[in-house]
Amino acid sequence: MTVQTWTFIIVGLTFALYIGIAIWSRAGSTKDFYVAGGGVSPLANGMATAADWMSAASFISMAGLISFMGYDGAVFLMGWTGGYVLLALLLAPYLRKFGKFTVPDFIGDRYYSNVARTVAVICAIIVSFTYVAGQMRGVGLVFSRFLEVDITTGVVIGMTIVFFYAVLGGMKGITYTQVAQYCVLIFAFMVPAIFISIQMTGNPIPQVGFGGTLSDGSGIYLLDKLDGLHTELGFAEYTSGTKSMVDVFAITLALMVGTAGLPHVIVRFFTVPKVKDARKSAGYALIFIAILYTTAPAIAAFARTNLIDTVSNKEYTLMPEWFKKWEDTGLLTFEDKNQDGKIQYVADTKANELTIDRDIMVLANPEIAQLPNWVIALVAAGGLAAALSTAAGLLLVISTSIAHDLIKKQINPNISERGELIWARMAAIFAVIVAGLAGIYPPGFVAAVVALAFGLAAASFFPAIILGIFSKRMNKEGAVAGMVVGISLMLFYMLKFKLGYFGGGGKEDWWFGISPEGFGAIAMLVNFIVSIIVSRFTPAPPKDVQELVENIRIPRGAGAAIEH
Repeated sequence: MTVQTWTFIIVGLTFALYIGIAIWSRAGSTKDFYVAGGGVSPLANGMATAADWMSAASFISMAGLISFMGYDGAVFLMGWTGGYVLLALLLAPYLRKFGKFTVPDFIGDRYYSNVARTVAVICAIIVSFTYVAGQMRGVGLVFSRFLEVDITTGVVIGMTIVFFYAVLGGMKGITYTQVAQYCVLIFAFMVPAIFISIQMTGNPIPQVGFGGTLSDGSGIYLLDKLDGLHTELGFAEYTSGTKSMVDVFAITLALMVGTAGLPHVIVRFFTVPKVKDARKSAGYALIFIAILYTTAPAIAAFARTNLIDTVSNKEYTLMPEWFKKWEDTGLLTFEDKNQDGKIQYVADTKANELTIDRDIMVLANPEIAQLPNWVIALVAAGGLAAALSTAAGLLLVISTSIAHDLIKKQINPNISERGELIWARMAAIFAVIVAGLAGIYPPGFVAAVVALAFGLAAASFFPAIILGIFSKRMNKEGAVAGMVVGISLMLFYMLKFKLGYFGGGGKEDWWFGISPEGFGAIAMLVNFIVSIIVSRFTPAPPKDVQELVENIRIPRGAGAAIEH
């Protein structure tokens, strides 16, 4: 069977599974819609958290970035994984003990202010829409290649599926759908990695094959070969870094604290029955995430080596079918500048004839390695599972922020539960439409857009959450000032250096030599400074709020243990 037929079968079966789960687990109350009724098991929540967190950026884009950036791509591995550990140890249990549905809910109650709540809602919506734009681009990218439809049609199909289980099932539907999506995405990620590792190094474990020798009898290490191919073509050595240490540190920190401030990940810890279960599910999720993250560098190296071997200095007319198919999508282009009929793939932009979108590397990897058609289709289904699982989580954040934190908490406190549920679903429908438009008119390649979302989360939420948990003196004036200044600074820097507004500027104009992807770290520090200074010059929080902060940090039963 052809790749397209296999894709229709595998993607069709997975979509039927997701819709079936959504119908089975549809939400009947606001608690079901917001936090799945608070009754999800730690193991299921760990899987759902992993799927929620491993977006199209992790599945499609991260290995593609590492494939092109080499050593420099390690910032994404370190930042995202380190951030998850930070979230699991430092924030999740305390937020779970606080027992609120959303991050704006926590900020509104902790800072005893509807202004703080509203600012947090705005921040949540900005972060979530920036992030979901990357997911919908991933959906369109997969559909355009493997189902051979245009990107617009692909995004509309993806929107329809998300609409079913996000709008109908809420968090309850999303949670159990994400368990299925994790199984699909991890299987789809690992199967080709194992195949190619055996093919190239003779070792079935990709993480070991990555550091092993090639199975062609040469005795050359895979990474040594890749370094050689890179230098021959004028690229920097694959295993050496070109970014400044300051920028590497800033990007890693921004991704770490951005992860810890992502509202769609934090809300997952409200879906389990007890604080202890929040800690357990965090541990399970870390194991599930590590499977993909430790495999990504191997996939990047395999894909890069096979790509260069397949296309560099080869006759264009002899290129395999996958090359022509990706050309049709516009994500791979060949321009025969010297009219010799051969593909010159080199670092020199004036001589280079091949342009490759980084986001296609994971999806094209099994095709380049000539794996069976069912494996190629499986990877397409995995990419869709990754993008749709995260998109659903983000859309839920947007809908709950509007229905719960704006309508219920501020505009109409007497609204019935049924009315609130209707508002939540209407907000989710609106969010799905906006997300679809972001996929049809994408603002950039997936990982770049997602990295900016992490920067926005770092600049806005992280200081307010940390200080809200660990500082009794932190008040509403400080929190509001910090969030407004932090996210405004990050948005300005993003618009100036990423999108060319306010006069634009190149690398040489970056402040402190830090890229837009890393500037969230600076904006976060500014947020901390502003929050602390303003809080010291304004009245302390009420006594009941200070006692609340004290109670969040003390384990249940600690008082009884001290008395005895």
